[in-house]
Amino acid sequence: MKPEGGKPGTVVAVVTEPRFTQQYRVYLEKQQLLDRQHRVVKMPDGTVALPVLGETLLDQHLQELRSRVAPGSTCMLTQLLHPVPSKAAQSCSPAQRLCLEVSRWVEGRGVTWSAELEADLPRCWQRHGNLLLLSEDCFQAKQWKNLEPELWETVASALGVQRLARRGRISADGTRTPAVTLLLGDHGWVEHVDNGIRYKFDVTQCMFSFGNITEKLRVASLSCAGEVVVDLYAGIGYFTLPFLVHAGAAFVHACEWNPHAVVALRTNLEINGVADRCQIHFGDNRKLKLSNIADRVNLGLIPSSEEGWLVACQVLRQDAGGILHIHQNVESFPGKNLQPSGSSGMEEDQWPYPQQIITNQGKNRTTSDSGGKMLAGATKPEWRKWAESAETRIAALLQQVHGKPWKTQILHIHPVKSYAPHVDHIVLDLRCRPCPLVG
Repeated sequence: MKPEGGKPGTVVAVVTEPRFTQQYRVYLEKQQLLDRQHRVVKMPDGTVALPVLGETLLDQHLQELRSRVAPGSTCMLTQLLHPVPSKAAQSCSPAQRLCLEVSRWVEGRGVTWSAELEADLPRCWQRHGNLLLLSEDCFQAKQWKNLEPELWETVASALGVQRLARRGRISADGTRTPAVTLLLGDHGWVEHVDNGIRYKFDVTQCMFSFGNITEKLRVASLSCAGEVVVDLYAGIGYFTLPFLVHAGAAFVHACEWNPHAVVALRTNLEINGVADRCQIHFGDNRKLKLSNIADRVNLGLIPSSEEGWLVACQVLRQDAGGILHIHQNVESFPGKNLQPSGSSGMEEDQWPYPQQIITNQGKNRTTSDSGGKMLAGATKPEWRKWAESAETRIAALLQQVHGKPWKTQILHIHPVKSYAPHVDHIVLDLRCRPCPLVG
């Protein structure tokens, strides 16, 4: 599953011997499982791989292929890392095919096809197996209403899927619930495979950001053996799972307050075989009872995770401290005075003795040469200003929570994606250590 956009991606295929290819093709076409957008491929060992709509394919289909359709055949699943588009797909882009088939169908219904309707067709979408997620700005013209629900069957057929959904704006309800409407199909559950990790979720209830892949890969590459991680905004397991599956974390405490995301998270922990190394804390993470436990804390919420900074400081180990991964959307408008975006909503008395704390923190802060070079050459000035401001706030909170000064060090500022014009989603890696007692 990947965003639609013309670039080839991983495709699921059924592999069998050449002599069984035709029986397999007939069966898969009849079951509407054959992926017509990609060519059948001959494998290096002489077998043949038939591209299929992977999410729709069930174990019962594979069993039927082996036992009834072609008895004695070898039937296995594989992933084609470099699938070749079929001749039909090469000759006509998905958007062109959609326009052609929808216009013909509309005119067959006695409706005049117009430039307005053509301009209202989608130009991009996300594909999740046999479900296509359309953008919110398509099919807005009034004429479409009179053509539903048959319209959606035509759109799905043109794009080679069985289910359709359309997204709206993410709800400002604190749980980042996507406003997604299911247009065709009886459920919104899909599966996405990312860096070898399986994510199942309901697209109508949970969001999935393809743009965060660089950060998920970076988390997966971290060395977290023996560490306890607290993921304060776990969602369906975007970062919880890479910490467990690839980074080797000993245990993860995953906090989430969206009940639909918790259902998906629990499922994903099970199907990835790491449920025994994770505890889910359902509810508001600001009320989390954990403390003095974490070697590492992930704060993966945008536009700002600042409301979780206090509890992040609370859960860090008091003896050795740890690392905070702080996500933030940072504006890059020249001349703008940058502060953490949530700071305007905080009361002044929540940051005790700000001038004193800033002074003490400035004396205690250490920055490695490599870190300094990275900050000077690889980041925008606005990112550095925000990171330094966030570091100051975190130092204040650490002293407030633990009653003694801590050293803080900016290790890395990592760009994740461009969120909007002049707005960048970045991650600050901040090392936090308690100062040694003197005397």
